[in-house]
Amino acid sequence: MLLAMLHHTPLLDTIAAGLVIAFVFGALATRIGLSPLVGYLAAGVAVGPFTPGFVGDQSLANELAEIGVILLMFGVGLHFSLRDLMEVRKIAVPGAIVQIALATALGAGLGWMLGWSLGAGLMFGLALSVASTVVLLRALEERRLLDHPRGKIAIGWLIVEDLAMVLALVLVPAVAGAPDANGDRPDLWVSLGVTLLEVAGFLALMLIVGRRAIPWLLERIAGYGSRELFTLAVLAISLGVALGSALLFNVSFALGAFFAGMLLAESEFSHKAAQDSLPLRDAFAVLFFVSVGMLFDPSILITQPLPVLATCLIIIVGKSVAALALVLAFRLPMATALTIAVSLAQIGEFSFILAGLGIELDLLPSSGRDLILAGAILSILINPLLFAALARWQSGKEAATPASDPSAEILPAAPTGPFVLVIGYGRVGAVITQILRERGQEVLVLDADPDLVDKARALGVPALCGNAANSRVLAEAAPERARLALLAIPGALEAGEIVARLREAKPDMTIIARGHSEGELQHLLQHGADGAVLAEHVLARRMADMAASSLAYYARVAAGPLSTEPDASAQPEPATS
Repeated sequence: MLLAMLHHTPLLDTIAAGLVIAFVFGALATRIGLSPLVGYLAAGVAVGPFTPGFVGDQSLANELAEIGVILLMFGVGLHFSLRDLMEVRKIAVPGAIVQIALATALGAGLGWMLGWSLGAGLMFGLALSVASTVVLLRALEERRLLDHPRGKIAIGWLIVEDLAMVLALVLVPAVAGAPDANGDRPDLWVSLGVTLLEVAGFLALMLIVGRRAIPWLLERIAGYGSRELFTLAVLAISLGVALGSALLFNVSFALGAFFAGMLLAESEFSHKAAQDSLPLRDAFAVLFFVSVGMLFDPSILITQPLPVLATCLIIIVGKSVAALALVLAFRLPMATALTIAVSLAQIGEFSFILAGLGIELDLLPSSGRDLILAGAILSILINPLLFAALARWQSGKEAATPASDPSAEILPAAPTGPFVLVIGYGRVGAVITQILRERGQEVLVLDADPDLVDKARALGVPALCGNAANSRVLAEAAPERARLALLAIPGALEAGEIVARLREAKPDMTIIARGHSEGELQHLLQHGADGAVLAEHVLARRMADMAASSLAYYARVAAGPLSTEPDASAQPEPATS
C-alpha cells in the first residue's frame, strides 16, 4: 500500500527523501569534522539509480536543482563586493585568469589522454578550475581569515573565478552551437554575435532600469511592515528576473539570478534580504547537491581509478601549485601564497553546473561528469586536512621567526584590560557598543559579517570577524578576560550555543542575551545566560513611560493657567527613543 502511494506523489517523495537523507548524512559529516556538502552529495548517491533502495525521480530532481542553481547564483550576486575585488585586483584578477587557464589546459590534457574531443576536454578542465564558494568561505570563517589580507585575496580570487564561470555559462552554448530542427549547427560567429547582443541588451536593461527599480521596489515593500511579503518579494525578484532573462533575452537562469542579487545588494535592505531568503536558499541548495549526487556512479572509483586519481591531482596539486607560483611571483609572503593555494584546492557548485551544461550540450561524456563529481567529493574531504597542515606550519613558523606580514592592515588596538564582549554588530549591537564606549568602557566586537566588522573598525572599535559559535573563533576573542558578554544577535538557537561555549570558557562570566519570545528567553536561560531581554517587553515599558510622561504634561496644562508658550522643559518626551 505504501509503495503504491509513493508512485502517486513523486515530487513529494523526491523532496522529502532528499531532505531527510541529506540531513542525516550532513549531520554525520559535520559530526566527524567534514563539510556537510560531502553528506549532501552522499545522500544523492544513496537515493540515486546506482545504489539499492529508494530511487528518487531524476527529472524532478533536475528541476528542483535548477531552482537551487538560481538561488545559489542569487546568493553569489547578493554577496558580490566590487569593493573587496578592487582592493586585491592587482593579484586576484591576473592570478585567477592565469590559474583558470592552466587548470583548463591540464583538464584538457587529461581529456585528450582519455580519447575525448577537444571541446569535452576544455569543458572538463574548465569545471576543474573553479573552487567552491561554500567550502572556501566556510573554511576561511572557521579560521578567522575572512577579514585578514590573505583571506581577502582568496575571496577576490574566488570572485574573479565566479565571474569567469558566469561568462562561460553564457558563451559556451553559443560556441557549442546547439543543432536546429534539421540537425544543422549554426555558424559560430553568427551564434556568438547573437548571444553577445542578447547579453548586452539584458545588461543594459538591468543596469539602467533594474538598478533603480529593484531597490525601489524592495524599499516600498519593506515599508508595508510585512516580513512574509518582504521575503516573498526577495524570492520573486530572484526567480522572476532569472525567468525573464531566459524568456526575453535567451540568457541563462544563472546570469539573471546573479545580476538580480548584485543589484539588490545595492539596497540598504540587502542584509535583511540575505537573511530572510537564506532558509529557502539553503533548502534548495541542499536539493541541488542531492540531485548532483544522484548522477554519480560510484563504480567509477573501481573501474577507472587512474583517471579519478589524475582528476584529484589536477584539483589538489595542479591548481595549488599554479596558484602558489603566481602569488609568489607577485612577491607576496609564503603564508599568503599557501593560504591561496590551499583555499583553491577543491571544486564545488560551479563545477557541477558546468558539468550539467556540458552533458546538456552533448559536449561532455557521462564519465567526465562522474570524474568531476569524484574529484569534488575527494577534494572537499581532503581540503580540511590541508588547512590543518597549513595551520601547523604557520604556528611553527611564527614561533621560530615572528615576522610581520607586509600586507597586514592597521587595526584598532585590542583591549588591554577587562572588557565587554559584544557579539553581533547589527542595529542593536552598534548602539550598545556606542553607549558603552561613551561611558569609558573597553569593548571588543565579534561578528560573522565582514562588512559590519569593517564598519566597527572604521569607528575605531576593536572587532574580530567570525562565527562566535565556532570554538576556535571564540577563543580568539579571549572570553576569559571579559567582564561580561552581551549577545546582540537575534537568533536564539545560535545564541544559546554561544552562551554555552562562553560559560565553558569562563564559568563566572555575566552573560546577557536578547530574545523575541518567552520560549527563546527560557532557551537562553537554560543554556547558561544570567539574563535575557525580551525586546517587546522593553519596547512596551518604554512606550508606556513615554505615554505616562505625555499624559502627566497635559494634566498639568489642564490644571494650571493657560499659556500660549508652555515651558519647554515640561514638554512630553519626543516620539523616538
